[in-house]
Amino acid sequence: MSGDSLAPGTLAIVIPVLNEAARLPATLARLTAEARAAEIVVVEIVVVDGGSEDDSVAIARGQGARVVFAARGRGSQLAAGIRATRAPWLLLLHADTVLAPGWGAVVARFIGSPEASERAGYFRFALAETAPWARRLMRVVAWRARALGLPYGDQGLVISRAFLSAIGGMADIPLMEDVDLARRIGRARLAALAADATTSAARYRRGWRRRSLRNLACLGLYCLGVPPSRIAALYDAGG
Repeated sequence: MSGDSLAPGTLAIVIPVLNEAARLPATLARLTAEARAAEIVVVEIVVVDGGSEDDSVAIARGQGARVVFAARGRGSQLAAGIRATRAPWLLLLHADTVLAPGWGAVVARFIGSPEASERAGYFRFALAETAPWARRLMRVVAWRARALGLPYGDQGLVISRAFLSAIGGMADIPLMEDVDLARRIGRARLAALAADATTSAARYRRGWRRRSLRNLACLGLYCLGVPPSRIAALYDAGG
């Protein structure tokens, strides 16, 4: 598929997956429903599997996604998915993140804006949880994205293929690929999109303070120059 043969506003969605059979169906259902509503032209949904041992691959294929395979690690998987499609625009999304109804219209408006070719858009972080701690965490994430220019991967990212290529592409690293990319984009070139990206709260319910502190520790280690492979070992050890 050649990017030159596609309309300028077409979009490919890339989702890295590892054992996400429980959460992937809701994510894909919202994406395909929006595509059918013709709010935005979605060329294809590419699910990049990093070695799942559950039904993730079968679920993805059953819901019409194309499946490709890559070495485990979000950076590696996203890079493989990006290479697998040629649409002018990309939406990078986590498998446990469900976009709000109407996200297609929001993305269409962003893509259609004159400055979008050298910007990237991210969604509002939300958790599928109504407890006070979840609301506090959402406020912290909103501040981090706005003030520090560090939206994480669970907020999704809409970016043109040409702009991504111009800033060096997706880093083939096992973790911190979202921070690496956000830093290369730069705070001034990141745009908040007016739609929620609701992420499963299951991991946070096991201890939201501990998980938040671990995420902060990973960010600090990355900023100090610790290799992402060593950070990934720490992250995985935390469950």
